Order: sequence, then C-alpha cells, then structure tokens
Amino acid sequence: MRQRPALGCLFEIVETLVLTVVIFWVIQTFVAQPFKVQQGSMESTLEEDQYVLVDKLTPRWDPYELGDIVVFQPPPSWTDANIPYIKRVIGVAGDTIELRDGHVLVNGEEILEAYLYTVDGVPQDTEPTPGGQTTWQIGDGQLFVMGDHRGNSSDSRTFGPIDVPDVAGRAWLRYWPFDAFTILQQPVYPELSGAVP
Repeated sequence: MRQRPALGCLFEIVETLVLTVVIFWVIQTFVAQPFKVQQGSMESTLEEDQYVLVDKLTPRWDPYELGDIVVFQPPPSWTDANIPYIKRVIGVAGDTIELRDGHVLVNGEEILEAYLYTVDGVPQDTEPTPGGQTTWQIGDGQLFVMGDHRGNSSDSRTFGPIDVPDVAGRAWLRYWPFDAFTILQQPVYPELSGAVP
C-alpha cells in the first residue's frame, strides 16, 4: 500500500523537474537569455563581468535600430569566434556609414554619441582600422556595430557589417551586480530626423 503513493510522489517530482527544464529551455531559446559581458569594448555603458538580459523575442517583429545594444556571434574567421560579442548598432540596412575626422556620420549626418567612453571627460575619437576602409553601405539583413569604447573594440570597422541571423538579441536590462541594476536606455539621435538614406 505504501509503495504506490511513494511511486506517485516520485513521478510527480520527476514530472515537475522535466517541465521546469523544458520551460527554462523554451525561455532561454526563444524569449530571453542572460549574457555575461566578457570584453571591455562597451565601457562605460557596460563593464566586464556584468550581466545583461538579452531579449530574443521582440526582434522577431521589432527590427533592430540605431543605438540598440546587441549580442551576436562574430564572423567564423574572427579570433574569438567562440565568444559572443556585445556592441551597439550604428547602422541598419540602407544606411551609409562614414568615419571622418574622428566622428561617425550616418547618411551624411554626424551623430552625437553621449555614450562614448571618455578620457578626462573627453569622448574618444572614432578612428578606422589602420589602412582600413572609412565608408560602408549596409545591405539588406545586415547591421553595422561598434563598441562604445572605440579604442578597445574589435567591431564592424574591422570585420564589416554583421548578418542579422547571427544576432542573438537585444540587451535591455543590466541586472548584475545588483548595484548596477538598470534598464538600458535607447539613445535618441535628433540630428538624423531629416537624414535620408
């Protein structure tokens, strides 16, 4: 008599554990995923060893935009291709990106980037890769990305635009360490309101 309730209890525990694992897998695969920042290229917006939550769901109907912070798989030929990168979107399909005199121009308009890493209160210049190109036309299904710490970032200036399917999602919440907890704000670029791609 006692064996049957014990087996029933064991079955319920196993069933609960399997259901929990399945729900966790579905959420991580399709909805949201934690991500540990492993590079210093997004300082001071994101510091190394901080954790962010990556939204994998809304990009399915809400395309990536200028200013979004995204996690993506770097090109296979890249040195650290096994470690996901986190960068900021600077250009989307149809945009022309130009680096000129230390500034970034999107469709001919210089953008104001308040999030750039500063040295003694002065924002870093955005320089091209030595000997590299300074202008890019972003194709369909592509994004141009750069780190906020331009002097310490391997990004589209080196490996070119990335493909949207390689993007895991949009970082929207910094949740660890707890004293750094914040929603990552989407910057605005009023200077681009009249720009035509």
